[in-house]
Amino acid sequence: MSEPGKWGDLAPRLISGAAMAVGGLALVWLGGPWFAALATVAGALMIWELARMTDPARPAEALVLAAAAAMILATIFVSHSPYQLPLLLLPAIFGLVRPKRPMRVAFVAYAAMIMIASYGLVAFREGYGLLWLLWLVLVVVVTDIAGYFAGRIIGGPKFWPRFSPKKTWSGTVAGWIAAAAVGLVFLRISTAGIDLLWISALLAFASQLGDIAESAIKRKAGVKDSSNLIPGHGGLMDRFDGLLGAALFMLLVAQLTDVPAVRF
Repeated sequence: MSEPGKWGDLAPRLISGAAMAVGGLALVWLGGPWFAALATVAGALMIWELARMTDPARPAEALVLAAAAAMILATIFVSHSPYQLPLLLLPAIFGLVRPKRPMRVAFVAYAAMIMIASYGLVAFREGYGLLWLLWLVLVVVVTDIAGYFAGRIIGGPKFWPRFSPKKTWSGTVAGWIAAAAVGLVFLRISTAGIDLLWISALLAFASQLGDIAESAIKRKAGVKDSSNLIPGHGGLMDRFDGLLGAALFMLLVAQLTDVPAVRF
């Protein structure tokens, strides 16, 4: 492969990636209704992409599911009622009970993942503070960047070619190392403990598994990208698949252990 082809997607990836990073981090910083609005819109769009990708013959159904997802997330964020949390599973349940739905298992599992993670990121920001969420987002971003460059520069054996033909072991391990480096930086600038190093590496792995899960869905659906919403990146699922995996991992960690408060 020629060098221009190898790096042909770099410029649009950098431009759109920088725009998403600036806008997203600003809303993360503001928190409250701003970040909740971001999570609501992103979650609804990813449900739309997932429904459209797994059942392209029903575009109207994808729009209805996206609208329902937005209404569910907005309702929960406004009410703050824990009794409404089961509503997060409604899009997945619809996919489960609708007769003859293509790729039923993939849709149900990933729809639940999208809805729970969309809610969980906002709840994590409100419950544990800005610093924890900044760490989580930076780990995911750095893992992706390190994997991208290491995979193209070093190459080598594929990590899981059946589901993700482009992901290499070199890129995967580079992501773990880069994530641990982010953890090291946060050790120096915050009150976090030494466990943050290996937790950062595990978070990177969870992020990579989220990426692989989405790649498996795209491979089965026979599509390259989840949509064409973002130049150079495809769709929101293509960009936030890793964040979904990382968010679910941290939600699990928060249920199993006490997450300490950290400060600058």
